[in-house]
Amino acid sequence: MTSKASSTKTAKGAMGGLDRYFAISARGSSWWQEVRGGFVTFFTMSYIVVLNPLIIGTAMDADKKFIGGVASAADAIPLVAAATALIAGIVTIAMGVIGKYPFALATGLGLNAFVAFGIAAKMTWADAMGLVVIEGIVIVILVLVGLRRAIFNALPGDLKTAIAVGIGLFIALIGFVDAGFVRKSAGGTPIELGVAGNLSGWPTLVFVVGLILTAILVVRKVKGGILIGIVTSTVLAIVIEAVAKVGPTVSGKTVNPIGWHLVVPKLPEQFLQVPNLSLIGQFNLLGSWSRVGVVTALLFVFTLALSDFFDSMGTIVGISKEGNLLDAKGDLPGFDRVLLVDAAAAAAGGVGSVSSTTVYVESAAGVGEGARTGFASVVTGLLFLVAMFLTPLVAVVPFEAATPALVVVGFLMMTQIRDINWSDYGVAIPAFLTVVLMPFTYSITVGIGAGLVSYAVIRGAQGRGREVHPLLWGIAALFVIYFAISPIEKLLGLG
Repeated sequence: MTSKASSTKTAKGAMGGLDRYFAISARGSSWWQEVRGGFVTFFTMSYIVVLNPLIIGTAMDADKKFIGGVASAADAIPLVAAATALIAGIVTIAMGVIGKYPFALATGLGLNAFVAFGIAAKMTWADAMGLVVIEGIVIVILVLVGLRRAIFNALPGDLKTAIAVGIGLFIALIGFVDAGFVRKSAGGTPIELGVAGNLSGWPTLVFVVGLILTAILVVRKVKGGILIGIVTSTVLAIVIEAVAKVGPTVSGKTVNPIGWHLVVPKLPEQFLQVPNLSLIGQFNLLGSWSRVGVVTALLFVFTLALSDFFDSMGTIVGISKEGNLLDAKGDLPGFDRVLLVDAAAAAAGGVGSVSSTTVYVESAAGVGEGARTGFASVVTGLLFLVAMFLTPLVAVVPFEAATPALVVVGFLMMTQIRDINWSDYGVAIPAFLTVVLMPFTYSITVGIGAGLVSYAVIRGAQGRGREVHPLLWGIAALFVIYFAISPIEKLLGLG
């Protein structure tokens, strides 16, 4: 046998081994689907590399210092951007290699704002990130003792489906809002179409063109349709910005309602940027306990853990159903591995000083593109690591070009609503609350909590309380505390 033939055989053997490890063929996928799905997931969530620094990097702690102890927000922002990309890359690759599913992770939106404005404002940044590490450790322990899986198994099938449907509506709303297609109303209704009820501006045109193009490609079952939609819309956006000079929505004190949201699509002056990773390891595990007291620190950890626990679990359930990854019993094979990586990732976010890290709902976009295995997560994770050096280039893709993918995938997830038993009001009403409160409150956790509390209460009122798993009664009680956390803090003199 020639050396060339031997090398070819070895390469085929290695590819076959990887195929078996990630179960690519076994799940009806292909290498190209996984790569394509990994790219789509990255493009739909890469905004976090730009957005997280604007939240974490611009807020001062109780000592009036920016994170990392730097002199200004301008100095803090690139530090947070580099750390955000690094942590997202590492934990997403870990999810792919260990969890073996197409779930990408990064700093959780909402949680990062709570850490920045609710926790760090009362202590140092290092103390706040120490609490995030503790929160992650708590969730790891819950996974190791089997409690997290037990809760998943205790959920009624109809509520699992409702979680998936609710997430579909939620990510569709995220897409519309982030693109500026739907906005807060200046008066009257809570939200409205475009600016003052009208669609105007070049960015809106890019979103509409991207949405129509992506929908057509998906309907015609064009392979790579979602990715093609993102790339085409981005090119269109770059051309429009070069000609029309639209600019951002907000520039200093100037507000341009028909500008680009967050990212202005123009080619950067430089493509490479050496990352500064000095934020890694800047956390103080026990500093908060002496700074704000044990009770307050425990309440912070409780709020973080409960929100992170159910936010990521709900996302995993919803995406798994969309990708047909659940078995005949409604279980996710290897679920414990996924939960363990997700829990460890929460702690990693604190270690990296970027706030708690969680599974991203935008992973559904990659699944909608065909991703079914952890190899897609490896691709997404590697792209995040590359993004550390290409932060200026990552910022080229505007919301208006990426968000049409979220709207289309939201539709795909919404189709599961037919599987809910709407004739049984005892579960149909909790399912309804789960579905509608996710987008209405902009929180997956709130939707799940409302669904579980109402399910337990209604079944109890029906005299069918025994149908509610004992664990769900306990979780419902915890959610009551979660929803009442503000009056509880005031009662304890902490508000």
